Amino acid sequence: MNRRTFLSHAATAAAAASLPAVLRANTGTHLVNHPKGKAEHCIFIWLGGGMAQIDTFDPKKRGNSKTKPYAAGSDYDAIDTAVAGVKYTEHLAQTARLADRVTAVRTINHTLGIEHALATNFVHTGRPVSGSTIYPSVGSVVAHQRGAVTENVPAYMVIGYPSVSRGPGFLGAKHGYIYLVDTETGPAGFTPPEGIAGDRAARRQRLLAPLQGQAPADSNLSDYEEAQREALRLAGPAFMRNFRLSEEPGSLRQRYGGEFGQRCLLSRRLVQAGVRFIEVSHNLNFINGAGWDTHNAGQLNQHVLIRELDTALSALITDLEDKRLLDKTLIAIGTEFGRPGQFDGGGGRGHQAAAFSLVLAGGGLKHRGAYGVTDALSNKPVENPVSVPDFHATIYAALGINPAKELVNASRPVPITDGGKPIAALFG
Repeated sequence: MNRRTFLSHAATAAAAASLPAVLRANTGTHLVNHPKGKAEHCIFIWLGGGMAQIDTFDPKKRGNSKTKPYAAGSDYDAIDTAVAGVKYTEHLAQTARLADRVTAVRTINHTLGIEHALATNFVHTGRPVSGSTIYPSVGSVVAHQRGAVTENVPAYMVIGYPSVSRGPGFLGAKHGYIYLVDTETGPAGFTPPEGIAGDRAARRQRLLAPLQGQAPADSNLSDYEEAQREALRLAGPAFMRNFRLSEEPGSLRQRYGGEFGQRCLLSRRLVQAGVRFIEVSHNLNFINGAGWDTHNAGQLNQHVLIRELDTALSALITDLEDKRLLDKTLIAIGTEFGRPGQFDGGGGRGHQAAAFSLVLAGGGLKHRGAYGVTDALSNKPVENPVSVPDFHATIYAALGINPAKELVNASRPVPITDGGKPIAALFG
């Protein structure tokens, strides 16, 4: 630091010190007033690939992708919902009847571009990729701030494949997730191998204990050892019992639908067990040939994908409500970006980050079916634009977390959101 810079910093510090204490306190972002919800859990449904908002929660005039020249607009008819004046696509008919428990935030936007990995990371973390800092995901922040409801379960679980975007970043492995890809068997490695009885497993843990805790504090090795202890604590029948979907009535399992629906049913069981945050990835077998990345021919069977979402989402909402858990459980639907109202050369849709929809349901919020208005083809926001940090701030506030609170990364304060503000209209 040169002399001029040093003197400038010293003057700034002196000026701050001369302020009355009350003024200095009010400059701290951690003291910003914010709405405080009462939700206890969050189920975050991830639609990887980029859900077309104009074909789901933000329908516009009828278009046509089947005949040339293609006509821009929604590929399906719009239908009324339980909220007057709010329409969803015809393939969300079951969710439309529950729209008074739902808010489709139609004016989400970001400038991170339309590359899948970068946009996925941004919608999970609320910040662009940095060369020097790995930011925590929304799930890890919730795990860090709230922890698990009971000591018998982890705070954060992912039903789907692991990725850095879903991880704890600088918060460390302790606030990471446990993941599974098979709803029937649960997380791999949490059931002792055949022939390893409980007493034998206990002896192994006793042998391991002296080696644990020897790593220097705040080191990567110490972080790993803490995560290892957590895994050993959870291993066993008490935790694994949560994955017995066969205990659920057959009629309920049928109501949830296929494999994605069973993931959503499992998430409800995990909420009941005390898991704080569950991310549920939509089916990875691309039942329409392209998943939510509906370029070209992927558009042809997009309606099958939307109907599957409709079946599982509506079942999850009503199931939580029947068990008096809906007000305590915030459901959030995320996707990396949206789709333009125009069709591409193959009759599908390209990528669009300038306007897309993310969805909230339950969680004790004041729902309104939809929030924000986009233009005639859902290509840009017209009223009430909402940033990704704003959406995160709304999730945090619903869970009683101050979205302006500061975390610490290598002694440097990092606000939980990058200037995000909760959507005030959703809080009573």
